[in-house]
Amino acid sequence: MDLTIYDIIRGPVLTEKASKIINKLNKVVLKVHQKANKPMIKEALEKLFNVKVENVRVINRKGKKRSFKRIEAVGSTEKRAIITLKEGYSLTMAGTGAPVETTMPSESK
Repeated sequence: MDLTIYDIIRGPVLTEKASKIINKLNKVVLKVHQKANKPMIKEALEKLFNVKVENVRVINRKGKKRSFKRIEAVGSTEKRAIITLKEGYSLTMAGTGAPVETTMPSESK
């Protein structure tokens, strides 16, 4: 199975934890194809959005087991990628609020 760059990126993760990662750590959280690896994810992002990727981390989330009236059901398994962009690049994701910038916020004490 050959994956194109359009098949690899499935979309943004719109959860509360993902929005905290986006706002505080200046990273991007995306759903990716189950068979995609780190170099494929990096190449797809750089070609699709014209940004430079510094680091890619991958999380495999197994589906939750649920039971209802003696019927077992398993949720869908998904793969997520947490991407750190290089300094000076930004990426706006739909539904996340603000654009993701790679400049670190200034610490005030």
